[in-house]
Parts: sequence; C-alpha cells; structure tokens
Amino acid sequence: MTVGAKVSTIWYVDVPDPAAVLRSHPEPDLAAARRLAARLYPDLAATPTGPVPLAEAARLDAAGTVHIGSYAGVTVVCGPDLVVPRPSTLPGTRIRPTESAKTYYVASKPDIAWGSFAMWEDGHLIRAFSATPVHIHEDLGIPLVWERPFWAGDFPLEHPPGVLPDPQSLPFHPQQFAEGANREWLNFRYTGAPEGTEIDPKKITVHGFAVHPPGEGPVAEAAADVKQPAEVEHPAPEPTPKPVPTPAPPPPARKGGLLRRYFGF
Repeated sequence: MTVGAKVSTIWYVDVPDPAAVLRSHPEPDLAAARRLAARLYPDLAATPTGPVPLAEAARLDAAGTVHIGSYAGVTVVCGPDLVVPRPSTLPGTRIRPTESAKTYYVASKPDIAWGSFAMWEDGHLIRAFSATPVHIHEDLGIPLVWERPFWAGDFPLEHPPGVLPDPQSLPFHPQQFAEGANREWLNFRYTGAPEGTEIDPKKITVHGFAVHPPGEGPVAEAAADVKQPAEVEHPAPEPTPKPVPTPAPPPPARKGGLLRRYFGF
C-alpha cells in the first residue's frame, strides 16, 4: 500500500462475488443501514448525516461517527472503533452482527506505518495479521495463497538512500500487504488509479451517521437553537383608531323657508 492511505473498514459478505455487486454501483440501502447502526449501537441514537464516497469514509476517524454501505449481499462499516492492534480481539458484535457468511477486516494507519487484515467464515477466524514494518502485533492462521508473493519478497520495503533496513524488518510494507488483502477480496485499492477491472472506491457510496445518546446530537442541538413559541417576541399591537362620528344629514327644507325668502315662493 502506498504510504498515506488511512483505512478502517469491516465487510459482511453473503455473495460469491462482492466485487460484481460493488461494480454495478447500486444506491446503498438507507433503511438497512439504519437497522445495522441500531444493532451496532443499541444504547445510542444514530442520526443520518448524508452520503459519502467510500474512499473518504474509510479514512475518517472522528469520534461519534460511523459510515455504512448496505448493498445486495454486501455491507461495509467504516468507523474509528475498528482500529485495533489485534483484529482477533474485535467483539462479536463487530465481527458478525448479522448472519453473514464471510467477514473481511482491513485497516491501516500511515502515521505509524501499520497495516492489518483479517477474515472470518461463519464467525470463525481464519486469518489475521497486524504489524508495523518491524513489529508483528498478530499473525494467526495459515497464510492465504495470495500472500505468497509478499512473503517471497516480491514487494520489498523501500528505504531512503543511505538508510540501512532494520534487521527485524518484514519483507514487505504492512500497509501494502493490507491493500493486497482488500484487492484480493473486493477488487479495489484505496491508493492509485484503478487498473483493469478494479473498482474505483470514489464511486462507491455509503451513508454517514452521527452516533450519540438519545436526546443529544445534531437534531437536538438544532432544535435548541430554535425559539419555542413562548419565547417568540411579538410586536405590540397597533392602537385601534376611535371611530369618527358621521355628521347627521341636514334637516329637509320646509316649505316657506329659505326658498320662499330668496325666490318669492
């Protein structure tokens, strides 16, 4: 993996070819994502914050957030609580929250040159690896077939000129190793332009959620900024003008009055 890609994801897969599902670029199922968020955080509320490209969501590490993409037979969860030194220690609620056939975990942190991946089948751990270039945190299970070129030294660590490698260094970069797992299982990489039939993670959409105690969070904060009806200031009513009395009509001229005086009849 090219240094610089931060990843924190776990995938739940029930189809033989998850890449085919992702390649068709379906719209993620918001209702299914809501249900899974409620299952992952049963004591908290999950408020939708909008769609985000997977390439961006996978590297976000803000506390109190989670991103979920739910498709036909494939679901991905991105969240900072997935970054653990040993993936085998992830709780069952993260490994298999639904009855998925396979679970894939891929995570990396460029600032410490750490990469990690794991695979479960029907909730049983098959393979787990986690390391920095000079320290292996976890290496469980039999290496998978796609790992052979890495262990054989086909992807050696690159060192700056004049810098001698640590004698305990791995024969590959752990982040590149984790990227290899992601490409093998899901046919895409987070770094570099897609090649051949690879999927572009920028075109895969997931839904974001703010996870917070009930009554708090974005909705509650927005409501607090709105004045309640009792607090709304109303302008003073305009004074009602007093009605002006209509003048009484003049009395009708009487015969023998002014007309007789001026006209003689």
